Amino acid sequence: MLLQRFRRPGLDEMNRAVDSLVLSEAVFKTCPWQPRDLVETGLRQWLRCCGAALRDSQVIGMPSHSVDEAWHGLILCTQRYERFCRDAYGQFLHHFPDGDGFGAGKNADPEPVAEQLRRTVVAWSMVARPGEQCVLWNMDTVVGVDRPWGIPETRVAEIEQALRDTAG
Repeated sequence: MLLQRFRRPGLDEMNRAVDSLVLSEAVFKTCPWQPRDLVETGLRQWLRCCGAALRDSQVIGMPSHSVDEAWHGLILCTQRYERFCRDAYGQFLHHFPDGDGFGAGKNADPEPVAEQLRRTVVAWSMVARPGEQCVLWNMDTVVGVDRPWGIPETRVAEIEQALRDTAG
């Protein structure tokens, strides 16, 4: 049996792969929200957060329905998505929809969404560029999703403060 070894790209390589990813019209077929460039920014920020999470073998939560729809569109572009995952992460980034449970392990109880979303904020702290604001937390409200997801600004601030407290 031949085991395939994956090379894990560094954060700079991952960022270059995310930045150069071509997002075709097909990606946005089920994602009607505007402005599209804002949703695209959110998708790229999400993909960077996923890179940080994969490096630490963590499962993070999706804070935006509109970005989730764009991600689903990208996943359906199977060759493009597979190539992107290999270039950005050195492995395939699987999608575990809420309620699937497979990503948590065969007999594991599903993890609380609040904990996954906390880890998304932590992942963002690892990949944010200097001065860059995250659009994921309130994206759905900004683009007009009927039932917005998101993370309240106060909760993001609490998580970021806890990160500063443990670092300092």
